[in-house]
Amino acid sequence: MIGHWMKLAASAALALAAGLASVPTDVVAQAYPNRPIRAIVPFAAGSATDLVARTFGDQMSRALGQTIVIENRPGANGMLGADAVAKAQADGYTILIGTNSTNAAAPALYNNVPFDMHRDFQPVSFLCSVPLIVAVANNVPARTLRELIDLAKSRSDLNFASASSSQRVSTEMLLTMTGMKMTHVFYRQGPQAMQDLIAGRVTLFTADLGVMLPQVRAGTVRALAVTSQARTPQLPDLPTVDEAAGTKGYELIAWFGLFTPAGVPAEVVEKLNAAVRQAAASAEVRQTLVDRLGMQVAPSTPQELAERVCAEALKWEEAARAAGIEKQ
Repeated sequence: MIGHWMKLAASAALALAAGLASVPTDVVAQAYPNRPIRAIVPFAAGSATDLVARTFGDQMSRALGQTIVIENRPGANGMLGADAVAKAQADGYTILIGTNSTNAAAPALYNNVPFDMHRDFQPVSFLCSVPLIVAVANNVPARTLRELIDLAKSRSDLNFASASSSQRVSTEMLLTMTGMKMTHVFYRQGPQAMQDLIAGRVTLFTADLGVMLPQVRAGTVRALAVTSQARTPQLPDLPTVDEAAGTKGYELIAWFGLFTPAGVPAEVVEKLNAAVRQAAASAEVRQTLVDRLGMQVAPSTPQELAERVCAEALKWEEAARAAGIEKQ
């Protein structure tokens, strides 16, 4: 008798499993999201990536009807956080606020990247981009980039900070193109590098406009140039690197995009993409990221982001090579 009931229970379990397995993905997607979404930021709180994540996250939460919880997971130039998303369940409840560091430059700088940026992620949408500002500590006796270049030729104790691939490569490119030599000081977190620049413990730090702009305006650091080909409206009197140093073709822009683990249902990707577009059109995102921090907000299709990742990977490989950076 007991065996009979066990067989019935087993049959019922199999039927239930089969029934769940047969639920079409569009039905699952229709219910998405029905709980909070975790957005992993692979850099520290207060970083440009963090600012982008929180600004977009607030508005996307309204569009989706569920809270997007920001989780900062810095380390290994963003690879720790990115790897956590690459290995997360492909259900749309774990997303990555990726950057050029995590989703383009990593293979050009490191030998043992724990994920494949093309196979392990599903692109959702481009978010925004921003140039970087080359700045020095206020105790550095150079008021222009040309003066810094001359100073570097006469001193061997100068150094520069970096906490991400874009920060390092942008500075290494600058050193290579101008003949300057400085010692690299790596930081796990950008805010720590900024603190040491303000305190005069490092000579130079090249960081995203969104992070650097408040310090420049407050007078705690001295801006020398912007890394884009055109001047930024936020600091119209600040020259480009090409203008300030006499170089030709110098340009490096940081960017941010939204990714999920590979294999997320297409309907979920579409919902996230629509939420990004709605957020990008909001006055809050425009005021915070565009007007205040000088970023260019430009949502895209998933395919457009995928194509950008491929193009940027080649660009960063060439930039790392031009800067003479050896893989670590």
